[in-house]
Amino acid sequence: MLLSITAIIAGFVILVWGADKFVEGASATAANFGISPLIIGLTIVGFGTSAPEMIVSLMAALNGNPGLAVGNAIGSNITNIALVLGITALVMPLSVHSKTLKREYPIMFIVMLIAWYLLSDNDLSMMDGVILLSSMLIVMTLITRMAIRDQQAGDDPMTQEFSDEIPQNMSTPLALFWLFAGLLLLIGSSRLLVWGAVDIAQTFGISDLIIGLTIIAIGTSLPELAASIASALKNEHDIAIGNIIGSNIFNLLGVLGIPALVHPMQSLPESVMIRDYPLMIGLSIALFIFAYGFGGKQGKINRFEGGMLFTVYIAYMIVLYYSI
Repeated sequence: MLLSITAIIAGFVILVWGADKFVEGASATAANFGISPLIIGLTIVGFGTSAPEMIVSLMAALNGNPGLAVGNAIGSNITNIALVLGITALVMPLSVHSKTLKREYPIMFIVMLIAWYLLSDNDLSMMDGVILLSSMLIVMTLITRMAIRDQQAGDDPMTQEFSDEIPQNMSTPLALFWLFAGLLLLIGSSRLLVWGAVDIAQTFGISDLIIGLTIIAIGTSLPELAASIASALKNEHDIAIGNIIGSNIFNLLGVLGIPALVHPMQSLPESVMIRDYPLMIGLSIALFIFAYGFGGKQGKINRFEGGMLFTVYIAYMIVLYYSI
Protein backbone atom coordinates (compact mmCIF):
# COMPACT_ATOMS: atom_id res chain seq x y z
CA MET A 1 0.00 0.00 0.00
CA LEU A 2 2.77 2.44 0.98
CA LEU A 3 4.64 1.48 -2.18
CA SER A 4 1.57 2.28 -4.30
CA ILE A 5 1.12 5.70 -2.68
CA THR A 6 4.82 6.44 -3.21
CA ALA A 7 4.50 5.38 -6.85
CA ILE A 8 1.56 7.78 -7.37
CA ILE A 9 3.32 10.74 -5.74
CA ALA A 10 6.59 10.07 -7.60
CA GLY A 11 4.66 9.52 -10.82
CA PHE A 12 2.86 12.86 -10.49
CA VAL A 13 6.05 14.79 -9.74
CA ILE A 14 7.98 13.29 -12.66
CA LEU A 15 4.92 13.61 -14.92
CA VAL A 16 4.59 17.35 -14.33
CA TRP A 17 8.32 17.97 -14.75
CA GLY A 18 8.52 15.74 -17.82
CA ALA A 19 5.53 17.49 -19.43
CA ASP A 20 7.17 20.87 -18.86
CA LYS A 21 10.44 19.73 -20.45
CA PHE A 22 8.59 18.08 -23.33
CA VAL A 23 6.71 21.31 -24.13
CA GLU A 24 9.87 23.39 -23.68
CA GLY A 25 11.86 21.18 -26.03
CA ALA A 26 9.08 20.96 -28.63
CA SER A 27 8.45 24.73 -28.56
CA ALA A 28 12.13 25.61 -28.88
CA THR A 29 12.60 23.09 -31.71
CA ALA A 30 9.64 24.52 -33.62
CA ALA A 31 10.82 28.10 -33.02
CA ASN A 32 14.30 27.23 -34.31
CA PHE A 33 12.70 25.96 -37.53
CA GLY A 34 10.89 29.26 -37.99
CA ILE A 35 7.36 28.35 -36.88
CA SER A 36 5.42 31.32 -35.52
CA PRO A 37 4.78 31.69 -31.75
CA LEU A 38 0.99 31.70 -32.22
CA ILE A 39 1.00 28.40 -34.11
CA ILE A 40 3.40 26.87 -31.58
CA GLY A 41 1.18 27.99 -28.73
CA LEU A 42 -2.10 26.77 -30.19
CA THR A 43 -0.82 23.41 -31.45
CA ILE A 44 2.41 22.23 -29.81
CA VAL A 45 1.78 23.76 -26.38
CA GLY A 46 -1.91 22.81 -26.47
CA PHE A 47 -1.01 19.25 -27.44
CA GLY A 48 1.84 19.16 -24.93
CA THR A 49 -0.30 20.10 -21.93
CA SER A 50 -2.53 17.13 -22.80
CA ALA A 51 0.46 14.79 -23.23
CA PRO A 52 0.24 13.52 -19.62
CA GLU A 53 -3.42 12.54 -20.10
CA MET A 54 -2.67 10.88 -23.44
CA ILE A 55 0.30 8.88 -22.19
CA VAL A 56 -1.50 7.84 -18.99
CA SER A 57 -4.54 6.71 -21.01
CA LEU A 58 -2.32 4.75 -23.38
CA MET A 59 -0.59 3.00 -20.49
CA ALA A 60 -3.93 2.31 -18.78
CA ALA A 61 -5.34 0.78 -21.97
CA LEU A 62 -2.22 -1.32 -22.53
CA ASN A 63 -2.53 -2.44 -18.92
CA GLY A 64 -6.13 -3.56 -19.53
CA ASN A 65 -7.78 -0.68 -17.63
CA PRO A 66 -9.70 1.30 -20.28
CA GLY A 67 -12.18 2.57 -17.66
CA LEU A 68 -9.34 4.50 -16.06
CA ALA A 69 -8.53 6.02 -19.46
CA VAL A 70 -12.15 7.15 -20.02
CA GLY A 71 -12.34 8.57 -16.51
CA ASN A 72 -9.07 10.40 -17.10
CA ALA A 73 -10.35 12.05 -20.30
CA ILE A 74 -13.69 13.27 -18.95
CA GLY A 75 -12.42 13.87 -15.42
CA SER A 76 -9.55 16.00 -16.70
CA ASN A 77 -11.95 18.23 -18.63
CA ILE A 78 -14.11 18.69 -15.53
CA THR A 79 -11.00 19.36 -13.44
CA ASN A 80 -9.59 21.82 -15.99
CA ILE A 81 -12.65 24.07 -15.92
CA ALA A 82 -13.95 23.71 -12.36
CA LEU A 83 -10.70 23.28 -10.42
CA VAL A 84 -7.94 24.79 -12.58
CA LEU A 85 -9.84 27.81 -13.90
CA GLY A 86 -11.72 28.16 -10.62
CA ILE A 87 -8.50 28.42 -8.59
CA THR A 88 -6.80 30.57 -11.24
CA ALA A 89 -9.69 33.07 -11.25
CA LEU A 90 -9.64 33.18 -7.44
CA VAL A 91 -5.93 34.06 -7.60
CA MET A 92 -6.32 36.53 -10.48
CA PRO A 93 -9.58 37.43 -12.32
CA LEU A 94 -9.21 36.56 -15.99
CA SER A 95 -10.04 38.72 -19.03
CA VAL A 96 -10.36 37.45 -22.60
CA HIS A 97 -9.07 39.56 -25.50
CA SER A 98 -8.17 37.00 -28.16
CA LYS A 99 -10.32 36.56 -31.27
CA THR A 100 -8.71 33.16 -31.72
CA LEU A 101 -10.07 31.94 -28.39
CA LYS A 102 -13.56 33.09 -29.26
CA ARG A 103 -13.39 30.96 -32.38
CA GLU A 104 -12.09 27.97 -30.41
CA TYR A 105 -15.18 27.86 -28.16
CA PRO A 106 -17.42 26.57 -30.99
CA ILE A 107 -14.76 24.01 -31.92
CA MET A 108 -14.75 22.74 -28.33
CA PHE A 109 -18.54 22.37 -28.35
CA ILE A 110 -18.52 20.56 -31.70
CA VAL A 111 -15.88 18.16 -30.36
CA MET A 112 -18.01 17.52 -27.26
CA LEU A 113 -21.02 16.72 -29.42
CA ILE A 114 -18.98 14.33 -31.60
CA ALA A 115 -17.64 12.50 -28.54
CA TRP A 116 -21.11 12.45 -26.94
CA TYR A 117 -22.61 10.87 -30.07
CA LEU A 118 -19.89 8.21 -30.22
CA LEU A 119 -20.29 7.36 -26.53
CA SER A 120 -24.11 7.51 -26.49
CA ASP A 121 -24.34 3.77 -27.23
CA ASN A 122 -22.19 3.11 -24.11
CA ASP A 123 -19.55 1.67 -26.38
CA LEU A 124 -16.02 2.88 -27.19
CA SER A 125 -15.09 0.95 -30.31
CA MET A 126 -12.01 0.91 -32.49
CA MET A 127 -13.95 2.83 -35.16
CA ASP A 128 -14.78 5.47 -32.54
CA GLY A 129 -11.05 5.78 -31.91
CA VAL A 130 -10.34 6.24 -35.62
CA ILE A 131 -13.00 8.97 -35.86
CA LEU A 132 -11.73 10.78 -32.75
CA LEU A 133 -8.06 10.74 -33.75
CA SER A 134 -8.89 11.74 -37.33
CA SER A 135 -10.95 14.62 -35.93
CA MET A 136 -7.96 15.68 -33.83
CA LEU A 137 -5.84 16.05 -36.97
CA ILE A 138 -8.62 18.06 -38.65
CA VAL A 139 -8.96 20.34 -35.61
CA MET A 140 -5.20 20.94 -35.42
CA THR A 141 -5.20 21.87 -39.12
CA LEU A 142 -8.16 24.21 -38.64
CA ILE A 143 -6.61 25.91 -35.61
CA THR A 144 -3.32 26.32 -37.46
CA ARG A 145 -5.07 28.00 -40.39
CA MET A 146 -6.88 30.36 -38.03
CA ALA A 147 -3.57 31.17 -36.36
CA ILE A 148 -1.91 31.97 -39.70
CA ARG A 149 -4.79 34.26 -40.66
CA ASP A 150 -4.69 36.06 -37.30
CA GLN A 151 -0.92 36.38 -37.48
CA GLN A 152 -1.16 38.00 -40.91
CA ALA A 153 -3.80 40.41 -39.57
CA GLY A 154 -1.44 41.17 -36.67
CA ASP A 155 -4.22 41.94 -34.20
CA ASP A 156 -4.27 38.99 -31.82
CA PRO A 157 -2.67 39.62 -28.39
CA MET A 158 -1.97 35.91 -27.98
CA THR A 159 0.86 36.21 -30.50
CA GLN A 160 2.98 38.30 -28.14
CA GLU A 161 1.92 36.29 -25.09
CA PHE A 162 3.05 33.02 -26.68
CA SER A 163 6.24 34.66 -27.94
CA ASP A 164 7.12 35.60 -24.37
CA GLU A 165 6.61 32.00 -23.24
CA ILE A 166 8.75 30.22 -25.83
CA PRO A 167 12.34 29.48 -24.71
CA GLN A 168 14.78 31.88 -26.33
CA ASN A 169 18.28 31.06 -27.59
CA MET A 170 17.99 27.31 -26.93
CA SER A 171 20.10 25.40 -29.45
CA THR A 172 18.38 22.82 -31.64
CA PRO A 173 20.39 19.86 -30.22
CA LEU A 174 19.46 20.88 -26.66
CA ALA A 175 15.83 21.43 -27.67
CA LEU A 176 15.69 17.97 -29.27
CA PHE A 177 17.28 16.46 -26.17
CA TRP A 178 14.57 17.89 -23.90
CA LEU A 179 11.89 16.92 -26.40
CA PHE A 180 12.83 13.23 -26.32
CA ALA A 181 13.90 13.22 -22.65
CA GLY A 182 10.57 14.77 -21.70
CA LEU A 183 8.71 12.14 -23.70
CA LEU A 184 10.63 9.33 -21.99
CA LEU A 185 9.90 10.87 -18.58
CA LEU A 186 6.20 11.07 -19.48
CA ILE A 187 6.11 7.41 -20.46
CA GLY A 188 8.03 6.18 -17.41
CA SER A 189 6.10 8.29 -14.89
CA SER A 190 2.78 7.31 -16.48
CA ARG A 191 3.52 3.62 -16.09
CA LEU A 192 4.45 4.24 -12.45
CA LEU A 193 1.32 6.30 -11.84
CA VAL A 194 -1.07 3.82 -13.47
CA TRP A 195 0.45 0.92 -11.54
CA GLY A 196 0.05 2.69 -8.22
CA ALA A 197 -3.50 3.89 -8.97
CA VAL A 198 -4.72 0.48 -10.16
CA ASP A 199 -3.18 -1.23 -7.14
CA ILE A 200 -4.97 1.13 -4.74
CA ALA A 201 -8.23 0.75 -6.66
CA GLN A 202 -8.04 -3.03 -6.43
CA THR A 203 -7.12 -2.89 -2.73
CA PHE A 204 -10.17 -0.80 -1.82
CA GLY A 205 -12.52 -2.20 -4.45
CA ILE A 206 -12.86 1.16 -6.25
CA SER A 207 -13.68 1.15 -9.97
CA ASP A 208 -11.11 2.23 -12.54
CA LEU A 209 -13.54 4.91 -13.69
CA ILE A 210 -13.68 6.61 -10.28
CA ILE A 211 -9.89 6.50 -9.96
CA GLY A 212 -9.61 8.07 -13.41
CA LEU A 213 -12.16 10.79 -12.57
CA THR A 214 -10.42 11.74 -9.33
CA ILE A 215 -6.79 10.90 -8.56
CA ILE A 216 -5.60 10.51 -12.16
CA ALA A 217 -7.61 13.47 -13.50
CA ILE A 218 -6.29 15.80 -10.81
CA GLY A 219 -2.71 14.62 -11.23
CA THR A 220 -2.63 14.87 -15.01
CA SER A 221 -4.21 18.34 -14.82
CA LEU A 222 -1.39 19.69 -12.66
CA PRO A 223 0.52 21.02 -15.72
CA GLU A 224 -2.58 23.00 -16.75
CA LEU A 225 -2.97 24.34 -13.20
CA ALA A 226 0.66 25.44 -13.00
CA ALA A 227 0.59 26.94 -16.51
CA SER A 228 -2.70 28.79 -15.98
CA ILE A 229 -1.75 30.34 -12.64
CA ALA A 230 1.69 31.33 -13.95
CA SER A 231 0.15 32.87 -17.06
CA ALA A 232 -2.48 34.76 -15.03
CA LEU A 233 0.16 36.20 -12.67
CA LYS A 234 2.13 37.41 -15.71
CA ASN A 235 -1.06 39.04 -17.05
CA GLU A 236 -1.25 36.55 -19.93
CA HIS A 237 -4.95 35.83 -19.40
CA ASP A 238 -5.63 34.58 -22.91
CA ILE A 239 -3.00 31.86 -22.53
CA ALA A 240 -4.44 30.83 -19.14
CA ILE A 241 -7.87 30.22 -20.68
CA GLY A 242 -6.48 29.03 -24.02
CA ASN A 243 -4.54 26.26 -22.27
CA ILE A 244 -7.81 24.92 -20.85
CA ILE A 245 -9.81 25.11 -24.09
CA GLY A 246 -7.01 23.49 -26.09
CA SER A 247 -6.42 20.81 -23.48
CA ASN A 248 -10.13 19.93 -23.30
CA ILE A 249 -10.30 19.56 -27.08
CA PHE A 250 -7.27 17.28 -27.16
CA ASN A 251 -8.54 15.28 -24.16
CA LEU A 252 -11.79 14.32 -25.86
CA LEU A 253 -10.20 13.55 -29.22
CA GLY A 254 -6.81 12.11 -28.22
CA VAL A 255 -7.20 10.83 -24.67
CA LEU A 256 -10.46 9.04 -25.59
CA GLY A 257 -9.27 8.04 -29.06
CA ILE A 258 -6.03 6.31 -28.04
CA PRO A 259 -7.55 3.75 -25.62
CA ALA A 260 -10.35 3.07 -28.13
CA LEU A 261 -7.74 1.86 -30.61
CA VAL A 262 -5.67 -0.06 -28.07
CA HIS A 263 -8.39 -1.58 -25.86
CA PRO A 264 -11.99 -0.94 -27.06
CA MET A 265 -14.72 -0.96 -24.39
CA GLN A 266 -17.98 -2.70 -25.24
CA SER A 267 -19.81 -1.56 -22.13
CA LEU A 268 -19.14 1.84 -20.56
CA PRO A 269 -20.48 2.47 -17.04
CA GLU A 270 -23.90 4.16 -17.27
CA SER A 271 -22.73 6.89 -14.87
CA VAL A 272 -20.41 8.28 -17.57
CA MET A 273 -23.30 9.53 -19.71
CA ILE A 274 -25.72 10.21 -16.84
CA ARG A 275 -23.45 12.00 -14.35
CA ASP A 276 -20.00 12.86 -15.69
CA TYR A 277 -20.53 13.90 -19.32
CA PRO A 278 -23.51 16.19 -18.58
CA LEU A 279 -21.45 17.94 -15.89
CA MET A 280 -18.61 18.47 -18.34
CA ILE A 281 -21.06 20.01 -20.85
CA GLY A 282 -22.62 22.20 -18.16
CA LEU A 283 -19.24 23.50 -17.04
CA SER A 284 -18.25 24.19 -20.66
CA ILE A 285 -21.43 26.23 -21.16
CA ALA A 286 -20.68 28.14 -17.94
CA LEU A 287 -17.16 28.87 -19.21
CA PHE A 288 -18.62 30.13 -22.47
CA ILE A 289 -21.09 32.43 -20.68
CA PHE A 290 -18.42 33.77 -18.32
CA ALA A 291 -15.56 34.28 -20.75
CA TYR A 292 -16.98 34.91 -24.22
CA GLY A 293 -18.19 38.47 -23.80
CA PHE A 294 -21.53 39.27 -25.45
CA GLY A 295 -22.62 42.48 -27.13
CA GLY A 296 -19.05 43.56 -27.77
CA LYS A 297 -18.21 43.43 -24.08
CA GLN A 298 -14.95 41.91 -22.88
CA GLY A 299 -15.26 38.39 -21.51
CA LYS A 300 -14.14 37.94 -17.93
CA ILE A 301 -14.03 35.29 -15.21
CA ASN A 302 -14.08 37.16 -11.89
CA ARG A 303 -13.38 35.81 -8.41
CA PHE A 304 -17.07 35.15 -7.69
CA GLU A 305 -17.40 33.06 -10.84
CA GLY A 306 -14.12 31.32 -10.03
CA GLY A 307 -15.51 30.53 -6.60
CA MET A 308 -18.65 29.10 -8.20
CA LEU A 309 -16.58 26.80 -10.42
CA PHE A 310 -14.45 25.64 -7.49
CA THR A 311 -17.56 24.99 -5.36
CA VAL A 312 -19.07 22.86 -8.13
CA TYR A 313 -15.86 20.82 -8.22
CA ILE A 314 -15.92 20.18 -4.47
CA ALA A 315 -19.58 19.14 -4.70
CA TYR A 316 -18.71 16.77 -7.57
CA MET A 317 -15.94 15.16 -5.53
CA ILE A 318 -18.42 14.62 -2.67
CA VAL A 319 -20.88 12.97 -5.07
CA LEU A 320 -18.12 10.68 -6.38
CA TYR A 321 -17.10 9.80 -2.81
CA TYR A 322 -20.60 8.65 -1.93
CA SER A 323 -20.89 6.70 -5.17
CA ILE A 324 -17.94 4.45 -4.33
